[in-house]
Amino acid sequence: MAQLGRIKIEILHIIPPESRTGGIFMSEEKKEKLDKTQQQNEQIEEMGQVLLEENEKEYHIQLLSIIGEVEGHECLPNNSKTTKYEHVLPKLAMIEDSKETDGLLILLNTVGGDVEAGLAIAEMIASLSKPTVSLVLGGGHSIGVPMAVSADYSYIVPSATMVIHPVRSNGMFIGVMQTYRNMEKIQDRITRFIASHSKMPQKRIEQLMLDTSQLVKDVGTMLEGEEAVREGLIDETGGICQALHKLYELIEKEKAHKS
Repeated sequence: MAQLGRIKIEILHIIPPESRTGGIFMSEEKKEKLDKTQQQNEQIEEMGQVLLEENEKEYHIQLLSIIGEVEGHECLPNNSKTTKYEHVLPKLAMIEDSKETDGLLILLNTVGGDVEAGLAIAEMIASLSKPTVSLVLGGGHSIGVPMAVSADYSYIVPSATMVIHPVRSNGMFIGVMQTYRNMEKIQDRITRFIASHSKMPQKRIEQLMLDTSQLVKDVGTMLEGEEAVREGLIDETGGICQALHKLYELIEKEKAHKS
């Protein structure tokens, strides 16, 4: 008995005091939380993506940010802020496939970029079965317009702007009728997509696209937040609070429909 008592005392000396009161479990919990926070920070830093799951409704919402210039088939300079479509497309596929993800929130502040890459992202967002809400912050220019309207519901902050302008081409351009027709078809694909995912008619989009009275060095139109809503391009003005509440509402409707 004396030996058993001595062993017990020695063990108590070896184990730290906090572990005797359950503190070791708290420290593991804190470590897990720290690791999770670090992982989220890395996701934000590398891809601008994060999982929002600490809301009172306990919904799992994926956040996707589209910022800077949308990078397509060619790499942009290292000093440019870019959204790489080869990162975004697999992420959207994962969101659609995930049974845990309830919805998607898209934050946009983009100058535009590669037409095909931007349209690919817009088509992927539009084809998701999960509820989606977009929020334009700063700007949703050029090919950013289809991405903004591709969500189930769209918001824009009052100070943000959206620029609608004709398609441009970089590099060598052969000025023949076939090339012009090809550019016209690309432009038609963009205007048709915008019209089919917003309340703005295609003819009105084309009219604003070819306006020569607004932009100094370009053809097109710049719409501020309220103007974009009045024109029917964006559903409503609002910020992150309104966007999240709308997404909760769409998720609730989706869950009620399934049940």
